[in-house]
Amino acid sequence: MYRRSFIGAAAGAAFAAGDVVRGGIIGSGGRGRLLIAEFKEIGVQMGAVCDVYETNLKAGLEVANTGAKPYDDYRRLLENKSIDVVVIATPDHWHAQMAIDAVEAGKDVYVEKPMAHTVEDGFRIIEAVRRTKRVVQVGTQRRSYPIFQEAKQIMAEGRVGKVQLVNSWWLNSTAPALPQPVLKGKLDWEKWLGPAQKRPLDPMRFRNWYWFWDYSGGLMVGQAAHVFDAIHWLMDSTYPLSVTATGKSAMAGAEVPETAVVTLEYADFVAVFSLGYKAMKYALTNDQMKQFHGNKARLDVGRESYALYPQDSRAIEMKPSVNKHEVGSFDGAVRLHIRNFLECVRSRRDPNATVEMGQLTNVALCMAMEGLRTGKRIRFNPATRRVES
Repeated sequence: MYRRSFIGAAAGAAFAAGDVVRGGIIGSGGRGRLLIAEFKEIGVQMGAVCDVYETNLKAGLEVANTGAKPYDDYRRLLENKSIDVVVIATPDHWHAQMAIDAVEAGKDVYVEKPMAHTVEDGFRIIEAVRRTKRVVQVGTQRRSYPIFQEAKQIMAEGRVGKVQLVNSWWLNSTAPALPQPVLKGKLDWEKWLGPAQKRPLDPMRFRNWYWFWDYSGGLMVGQAAHVFDAIHWLMDSTYPLSVTATGKSAMAGAEVPETAVVTLEYADFVAVFSLGYKAMKYALTNDQMKQFHGNKARLDVGRESYALYPQDSRAIEMKPSVNKHEVGSFDGAVRLHIRNFLECVRSRRDPNATVEMGQLTNVALCMAMEGLRTGKRIRFNPATRRVES
């Protein structure tokens, strides 16, 4: 049998052993096509591909290569009763509404990070997911990656001690200007804009959406989503109390800066994140770091590594007591995260990256974006669930 029988959108029916999961993807750009390939590799039959840009739609169908049905309207895909799970890999401003509509249609969802583009939309997702009892995995794959799971265990064992300061950064390089795009196929611009501000067709915005506030927060959001999520996880933290952010842009045509510093204040610690994409080129294994400064030790967690440096005030050259660096291992993190998602689709348990975890990071990211745009210190009021300045 290639699909299960639903016993109601809110009830959630487990798969029988041997059942094949059928998936559909919304957004078949570069990231979407990578996810199609990864889901297929694990055994999901990709039965539907949706994109409003004809070129991406055709490319996604080629990767699916399973007779997948094409769609240019995601709502029609959600009406397809044979689709069990939906993957959302669109620009950020569409994540929330598509995820909500998908769970309302009885689908389980894998949604790329960030989970939403506004604080309010993040809470809307949580309400919809818990009401419909669907399984939703947010694409912060470090939560399924052994390197980070082992680092989390070191923190949980108390070997770092009390941490009051976390330093983090992500460094690399970008192009000097946004590329001038050429549209090579039909585009439904109105559908692509969706909930964003209405504008005349603009190929620059479409092809470089990452760098415009209406649709994303650039690399400051794209990279900080992973960093903030890891900090929240290892520190067992809740929402930040306040966020300040400053940035500088040297990329011609971009609204969002590629160089930024964000300071996040929590109830019992402070975290600092520095984004520097006008730095030198780094090998990917060395491009990012999270340092947890405890009163017993410092724990450094990189992309593919961790090292624990115990306190030794006499040491001229600090040496780690625990050190692991597995170059190239991060390539498997997405597949492990998808596998966890599919296991939870079958068991109906919560996945490694729940919507509540996704919202912790989403709130911090939205506060950082507001801080960059206004230059103000941004506060979050958990009682009203609103951002204030």
